Amino acid sequence: MSSVASVHSLWTVAADTPGKIPAPHIEYAQLSPTLIVLGAAVIGIVIEAFVPRRHRYSSQLLLALVALAAAFAAVIGLAAGGFGSAKAHIAAMGALAVDGPALFLQGTILLVSLVAVFTFAERRLDPAAHGHHVDSFAPQPAAVPGGAAEQAAVKAGFTTTEVFPIALFAVGGMLVFPAANDLLTLFIALEVFSLPLYILCALARRQRLLSQEAAVKYFLLGAFSSAFLLFGVALLYGYAGTVTYAGVAEVISDGAKQIDPALAGAMGNDALLLIGAALVLMGLLFKVGAVPFHMWTPDVYQGAPTPVTGFMAAATKVAAFGALLRLLYVVLPGMRWDWQPVMWGVAIITMLGGAIVAITQTDIKRLLAYSSIAHAGFILAGVIATSEEGISSVLFYLGAYSFVTLGAFAVVTLVRDAGGEATQLSKWAGLGRRSPLVAAVFAVFLLAFAGIPLTSGFAGKFAVFKAAAQSGAGWLVVVGVLSSAIAAFFYIRVIVLMFFNEPKADGPTVAVPSPLTTTAIAIGVAVTLVLGLAPQYFLDLAGQAGVFVR
Repeated sequence: MSSVASVHSLWTVAADTPGKIPAPHIEYAQLSPTLIVLGAAVIGIVIEAFVPRRHRYSSQLLLALVALAAAFAAVIGLAAGGFGSAKAHIAAMGALAVDGPALFLQGTILLVSLVAVFTFAERRLDPAAHGHHVDSFAPQPAAVPGGAAEQAAVKAGFTTTEVFPIALFAVGGMLVFPAANDLLTLFIALEVFSLPLYILCALARRQRLLSQEAAVKYFLLGAFSSAFLLFGVALLYGYAGTVTYAGVAEVISDGAKQIDPALAGAMGNDALLLIGAALVLMGLLFKVGAVPFHMWTPDVYQGAPTPVTGFMAAATKVAAFGALLRLLYVVLPGMRWDWQPVMWGVAIITMLGGAIVAITQTDIKRLLAYSSIAHAGFILAGVIATSEEGISSVLFYLGAYSFVTLGAFAVVTLVRDAGGEATQLSKWAGLGRRSPLVAAVFAVFLLAFAGIPLTSGFAGKFAVFKAAAQSGAGWLVVVGVLSSAIAAFFYIRVIVLMFFNEPKADGPTVAVPSPLTTTAIAIGVAVTLVLGLAPQYFLDLAGQAGVFVR
């Protein structure tokens, strides 16, 4: 009772003397990229409420593109102002870091999202329905699939323009995730970008039931991973008496200097530290799609609308690896000998598991899903390096990989038959003879995934493997090279299928996209070739951004 009374008296004293309550100090200019995107998302919701239906598509598309471009300009401005190096610091009352890795990852996420919005806005691939252009999203997501309400929505020409503000909310969460500097901000950012993704996955125009099933699986497994992460945060708080990254790291390295009497019984307990760190890592490895936390990846990639799959595969990986790097390098460097062997094991089974299972796939989207799992393993090799070269190689790989992925999924949207996208691999036979340009572009992306020289994939793999080898993880590099060889088999198998097999008489056609998807694919090819032919400038850029503020 006495403790309750003392807490109550503290509250009443604080209320009686308002001058004693400190106002929060927020550096709005340094948080402007995130604030611009979230502000635009809120304006997008207002547009949905008040703008007539016929003007919503153009309004939402323009707003999303302007917001993402403005946020990217803000990131460039902060980097040019020295916030990625000399002026790097902790902002927003200790909640967010403004430093090189955060700005590099935020810039990558914004560019990827900008290109992804082009694929979201595509309306030329499906034949017009009742005189109206249609996109990849359900006309009325709340309607029963195939029911009278859905048919009426198609007839009326409804489009789900809410996907643009929903995607902007997801991007806002992704921008905060790799910059989070305390465990609660990390969890909130995770939820802010996960919940919109669950919704986006359920909105496919074709194969509605498969799409909804994918969203439910993603939601249920995502809820489990969020629960693990939150439980881990609670245990780490019990161990260190604080949720700030620097505070937890200090207790790990120096022991508890000033023990909070309320937590004295638990603080410094290594069991809490080990279990808490493992649970938080589990939550992040789920988002990364590492084995054995990868179960959601193939089903969700297959069921979600393909533009959403591309956005998710590219942007989520960048955000999740950024958060994982910051956690391991800023919070848990004192536990390096504990987490490194575990991460070795995760990286090895992720590389081999993704590559071997991909060989058996007959659906192009599932094949790319297992490919993304294998790539998560390759990136983990750079994470394990625990050096500045490791950080910069991971940053470069994420930038290169995200554009290749986005381009590959944009090409998948073009190959269509009467049922919509033709994702069965057997239907891609002879595509190179039917549409040489589209097949050639897809072949470039597949060669980049395989890590063939003169593509961005080779430069990225070389950088992460070199960083891992220099840090003494030579055996990991050997496994990585073997996995790359296995992966190259199924990528080249698809190229052979497209160019050296006879096209089927009833095979799919290649739709002619609008300039939006054409631009997305062209950017993907350009980035793939530029980072493959002249990677040094971008490797240097990633190297300059490779130091975390503590």
